[in-house]
Amino acid sequence: MNAHIEINKKFQKELNAGTTALVLLSVMSWAEEPLYGYRIARLIENVGEKMPKMKQGALYPVLRSLESAGLLSSRVDPSISGPPRRYYTITELGREILGEWKDIWHETKGFIDAIIRGESHDNHS
Repeated sequence: MNAHIEINKKFQKELNAGTTALVLLSVMSWAEEPLYGYRIARLIENVGEKMPKMKQGALYPVLRSLESAGLLSSRVDPSISGPPRRYYTITELGREILGEWKDIWHETKGFIDAIIRGESHDNHS
């Protein structure tokens, strides 16, 4: 495989790892009802059709982590067409943390954008 493709895949994987929790909390914040993993994955795909897909299997550990931190709650309901489904809902703490993470994201994005554009705020040169 082309070296560029491998390098880009690795970069995208690392970038996804750092943003999945923010994406999941954001999706859950505008969800009008509790959602299960497969439905969450489809919603993310629909928003970012041109973005590389977040693998559904990678979402579950992050969902569990967010729940153990108290940012999501869940319940298990039986499913007619298969195994029981775990439905997630954002908690009040999750909404508060999401607000803080959005601020951190915007600060980080602004910093990275400035670096990529080659902007310098060093007035001593």
